[in-house]
Amino acid sequence: MKVTILGTGIVGRTIAAKMKHLGHEVTIGTRNVENTLNKAEKDGYGNPPFSEWHQSNQGIKLQTFKDAARNTDLIVNCTGGQSSVAVLESIGEETLNGKTLIDVANPLDFSNGMPPSLSPVNTDSLGEQIQRRFPQLKVVKSLNTMNTFLMVNPGMVKGDHNVFVCGNDDAAKRQVKEVLQSFGWREDLILDLGDITNARGTEMLLPIWLRLWNALGTAEFNFHIQTN
Repeated sequence: MKVTILGTGIVGRTIAAKMKHLGHEVTIGTRNVENTLNKAEKDGYGNPPFSEWHQSNQGIKLQTFKDAARNTDLIVNCTGGQSSVAVLESIGEETLNGKTLIDVANPLDFSNGMPPSLSPVNTDSLGEQIQRRFPQLKVVKSLNTMNTFLMVNPGMVKGDHNVFVCGNDDAAKRQVKEVLQSFGWREDLILDLGDITNARGTEMLLPIWLRLWNALGTAEFNFHIQTN
């Protein structure tokens, strides 16, 4: 399968490396290829520059957002949530129409420092904004409620814990569930919440997630939904 990852940060890198390991043809999209490869400084979290990571992952292509998304079977949005719609607009509807997009991003607003707030929130979500703006794009919200390394390796946390999906297109959700299972998520632990409006709920888990991270001193945790 041809997979396009939008975003060169740690989330995009982690998912790209996993997809490549699973045998997929992977391309990462960025605004400007030359600028991305020429950056020499670490990011705000202390991760090495993309060029250094890319040297160890040379089987993964790097192209502009539009070129990366042109001929692909699946797109994964790992851009910053405040810029996701603009990035997709730079790609264009003609390129995006009919494709499945896993939206991993969260609309975190850092304008007032830490902890960030959410915008939009409550009566809207980033997942819904993307779906409204690109009605023929098959948006599936998933993987946005956990640490990036846990996304592709659920065994990092002991015991049963859940990953959520929501979206309007059932076939697209089936495709995403297959990807999740290839990452190691058991079928019974993938919870389908329904249509894309449920992205409001999963995005609003981020404030409690951030506070749990601070309280626990680790990001290696997840939510487990248990019923009788």
